[in-house]
Amino acid sequence: MPEPTRQRSLAQRLAPWALLVMAVLWGSTFFSIKRLVTVLPPEDFLAVRYLMSTIVLVAVFHRQLRMGWRTFGQGVCLGLLWAAAQLLQTIGLTSTPASISGFITGLYVVATPVLGFLVFRFRITAWVWLAVVLATAGLGVLTLRSSGSGLGLGELLTLGSALIFALHILLLGRWSTPTKAGPLTCAQGIAMTVVFFIFAVPGGIQVPTTAVNWIWMVYLAVFCGAITLLLQTWAQSHVEPSKAAVIMCSEPLWATLFAMAFGGERPTWLFAIGAAAILAAMALVIRHPTRVRAKDSSS
Repeated sequence: MPEPTRQRSLAQRLAPWALLVMAVLWGSTFFSIKRLVTVLPPEDFLAVRYLMSTIVLVAVFHRQLRMGWRTFGQGVCLGLLWAAAQLLQTIGLTSTPASISGFITGLYVVATPVLGFLVFRFRITAWVWLAVVLATAGLGVLTLRSSGSGLGLGELLTLGSALIFALHILLLGRWSTPTKAGPLTCAQGIAMTVVFFIFAVPGGIQVPTTAVNWIWMVYLAVFCGAITLLLQTWAQSHVEPSKAAVIMCSEPLWATLFAMAFGGERPTWLFAIGAAAILAAMALVIRHPTRVRAKDSSS
């Protein structure tokens, strides 16, 4: 087997595992973010977190920052989408339990093929439509709560973030290539940092005041920020968007596990029923993945 072919084959085998590692790290963020946004405004938290992430990315890939305008523009577009999703998710998390936030965010696994059909005219099968129905029903049951309050603002904001995450996954799958992963990641990081600072600066930026909170911030910035963004950008140059979304949908399971282990959350019967419906939707997408077009690999 020629060396380039062997390298591509190895990368294709490793890419799904990279996405799984990313999902585990993402899942661990719900409890730690909820801890930090109780002492910091969400926009300040995001500004500090992604400034640190971008500094790490630029330090690692500074020799690759001479990218074409097309690549830079694609990175900025992706960064703006990611920033919007992060803002909605983080603000929503201030009034939503970490486990429920994790499951609602996981709806991007269904939203990805649906948006692929609506925006890019990708073919969508009956199995995916069934998954959409199951996920919607699961979301309704999941958010009823014992108080019967139904969907709150936090849940709606989190749902909005899931839709934007899905669009980000689709566009990243079309634009990312192995050689562009580093520069594209840096461009995303720069765009996100600028957006978060625009929201944070007017009210003055607060930073963590305790060593423990700084440790959490470094963990979120480096491991769950710079590393996960790079893993996703690189892996999606080898995995089509619908399959990537399926692999990443294990994030809510990890979020629930971390919330139960460290956050003291206890699932209710309503939670179990809603979670089962969403998991069934995810299983349908896993078993019946959609086909997508070849991505744009030009720089």
